[in-house]
Amino acid sequence: MSPAAATARLWICEPCGFVYDPAEGDPDGGIEPGTAFEDIPEDWMCPICGATKADFRELEPGDAIPGG
Repeated sequence: MSPAAATARLWICEPCGFVYDPAEGDPDGGIEPGTAFEDIPEDWMCPICGATKADFRELEPGDAIPGG
């Protein structure tokens, strides 16, 4: 595992539980793999429920990942 992958932060959509993983990006939404959450355009929306970027929060260590 690369150092970047080990330190990549995950972000969760609070309305639906979708987890944005920078390693995966959101190719269907125009976000290339390897794109940090901070670098996503402000008008990007959750691919599951359409929530705004502001509806995401960073997952903290120990947080359960839905479905994980």
